[in-house]
Amino acid sequence: MADAATVVLLVRHGLTPTTGIKLPGQAPGLHLTDEGRRQADVAAARIKVLPRVAAVYSSHLERARETAAPIARIRGLALRIERDLADLDIGSWTGLSLKQAARRPEWETVQRNPSGFRFPNGESFPEMQARITGALGRLVARFPGQIVVAVSHADPIKAAVAQALGTPLDLFQRIMIAPTSITAVAYRRGGPAVLTVNSLAGDLAWLGGGKKA
Repeated sequence: MADAATVVLLVRHGLTPTTGIKLPGQAPGLHLTDEGRRQADVAAARIKVLPRVAAVYSSHLERARETAAPIARIRGLALRIERDLADLDIGSWTGLSLKQAARRPEWETVQRNPSGFRFPNGESFPEMQARITGALGRLVARFPGQIVVAVSHADPIKAAVAQALGTPLDLFQRIMIAPTSITAVAYRRGGPAVLTVNSLAGDLAWLGGGKKA
């Protein structure tokens, strides 16, 4: 089929010791917990049922690579690194607890008007959205009509979903992306179609036909 969609499975990394507690940003050295590794194995088992997966990509950060590894292994594929799948670079906010961040006067802007905010010594939300959508665009061009896994982080996945839905970036905080949830977007010349968001359970085999929908 000439205009068969490329389906990208966006997988958030598994649970870490800081999930829901601190803002890790792009700091290195953060690994999955035992529960996070269990979650990664569950995600891998869900993706195993798909008839064809062309490639598995991950952010360079450890928590994403550790989530992607069992997916690549169960599919018999090499794990490929795409640095533009990395988490939002929050600069000077890196390592803040959520409670500390919420007390900052800029927090309301982060929640209500993220398109107008840049993290000190970091990146803006629009820059992050452009980065993740650019990375996904390259994967779509590289694997036309196929299924690709991209393991990333909550904010980049939310930003990618917002772009695919045509939702303003200022509303992207309304999109929920849980650890090891699977979000599927079909990309074709006529525009993207969001197939599922924040999926945590259930059979994904139907996505094998989503490429032709």
